Amino acid sequence: MQEVTSSNLVFSTELKAVWGSLFYSYKDRMEMIPQPIEDRQWLFGKTLGELQAIVAEKGMPRFTAKQIAAWLYRKGIDSIDRMTDLSLRNREVLQQEYQVGRLPYAAVEESSDGTKKYLFPTLGGRYIESAYIPDADRATLCVSSQSGCKMGCKFCMTARQGFAHHLTSGEILNQVCAIPEKERLTNLVYMGMGEPLDNVDQVLRSLNILTSDWGFGWSPTRITLSTIGVIPAMRRFLDETKVHLAVSLHNPIGSERALMMPVQNRYPIEEVVSVLKEYDFSGQRRVSFEYIVFRGYNDSPAHVHALSRLLAGLKCRINLIRFHAIPDAPMEGVDDAAMVRFRDALNRKGIVTTIRASRGEDIRAACGLLSTLGKNGKTINISRDTTFLEKSR
Repeated sequence: MQEVTSSNLVFSTELKAVWGSLFYSYKDRMEMIPQPIEDRQWLFGKTLGELQAIVAEKGMPRFTAKQIAAWLYRKGIDSIDRMTDLSLRNREVLQQEYQVGRLPYAAVEESSDGTKKYLFPTLGGRYIESAYIPDADRATLCVSSQSGCKMGCKFCMTARQGFAHHLTSGEILNQVCAIPEKERLTNLVYMGMGEPLDNVDQVLRSLNILTSDWGFGWSPTRITLSTIGVIPAMRRFLDETKVHLAVSLHNPIGSERALMMPVQNRYPIEEVVSVLKEYDFSGQRRVSFEYIVFRGYNDSPAHVHALSRLLAGLKCRINLIRFHAIPDAPMEGVDDAAMVRFRDALNRKGIVTTIRASRGEDIRAACGLLSTLGKNGKTINISRDTTFLEKSR
């Protein structure tokens, strides 16, 4: 077992070699610590209903809420003073308890393929990462919804650092608005750090702001949310939004999935899929399944057959993902030829299956690699646990 202590930047040689780009010098880390944030609530991240409640409490006209929303989400101002169609008195009243909010990013890394990874401070004194992924006429931002994660998936670097806190809707949306490429964005995916539906209230609030005409006015079809299958929150998401859904599946055999994804013990994938079959995905809204392919674990003909049975009758697709190695991970990925064979076998079963291109791996921005371990002043223990692989073979 290796102790990794970020407070004094003592790391194992092995971890440095594999994860070296993640860590910063002590001087750089000190410079990145966010300044104390004044004790006034953010207006940025509040829904129209919440803004209406604020202006009503302050004795302002009801239409003031829409004016504030326009300044926050369409015009992108950074100060209440700049809300020039509000009276001076109303601006002064707001400033007694509120600020616009927003935080600049603390650092950025750029991949050889054009992907950028942004580091953001949080209101909880931690850090999160998001990934900007340009691709021809598309530009996608992968946003985080939590600092860390509770879910404990064994193949994910975010899970390694544990859970710190939920992000507010403002902190989620801040990732969209604070990057220089914000005007180029065509798509948004909630696939960064954390389980979005474990923070369902703030995530739904952010989606409401993104897709409402008084907010950013995005089409829901430009947004995809990924979940490991938190069933009660997933029902709320499906009922309250029209955003696309991606489910982290990774193994169709429950007993094997439980060994790498503890959520299987609480919300079995069979029940998740059963709930999804209650909804209509024949129109614009899509549901897909994410499937990291591991050698000798979930890539056999038996898994193809189990996937076919599990997803029968559900209009969906599978996105196969290459495993991006993390320190001391007990699993291994497959080569390109094996990925193609597995894809073709699923397509022959009538399941539309594609292989997702890996982006940003050289800066640790690819699937499963986002982590602020080493930036949050936290001590963790890392051990090589092969139990689930040994039991599943």
